[in-house]
Amino acid sequence: MEPFLNSPAFTWVVLPLLIFLARILDVTLGTIRVIFIIRGMKYLAAVVGFVEILIWLLAIGQIFKNLNNIACYFAYAVGFASGSYLGISIAERLSIGKVIIRIITAKDPTGLIECLKTEHYGVTTLSAQGAEGAVTIILSIVNRDDLKQVVGIVKGFDQQAFYSIQDVRFANEGIFPEHKSFFNWDSLEMLKPHRKSK
Repeated sequence: MEPFLNSPAFTWVVLPLLIFLARILDVTLGTIRVIFIIRGMKYLAAVVGFVEILIWLLAIGQIFKNLNNIACYFAYAVGFASGSYLGISIAERLSIGKVIIRIITAKDPTGLIECLKTEHYGVTTLSAQGAEGAVTIILSIVNRDDLKQVVGIVKGFDQQAFYSIQDVRFANEGIFPEHKSFFNWDSLEMLKPHRKSK
């Protein structure tokens, strides 16, 4: 085993590849950890952070052991870039938590409100004055993985409707469609800190 570890194949191919894979993994975990922090999942973020920094220490340790190996530097840098891309891609697919969608429309909102209620989304409406006249503001807190469907409903009702989306760290009560999936990310709510009422 030792002759292989000292061989040029290990030094210039295997070792850089291992550093590359380790860097992809730790940067990806770092992105996911930030998402968990934003969602208030401090315990899960701590666990991911522990694994992330452990992998990073292993990778950087190999760099310092092989300061004359330019392939390790290159693998470390490419792994960081690839991990950033992969982390963002995974973040886009992680439908964790809830968001609030604000919809502003100048049309009669009755059809949109009824459609949202039919799909079991809770809505709150406000009458307001826009730059070009009266508008209706519709607020709804939805599960993040339902956002695409809700936006589709809004666009189907009014292509000119303005909408904005914002993260919600905690929603006490609400009306949400039932989900029948193998794993429900909302089960991670238990990992969020909750303030006790005074």
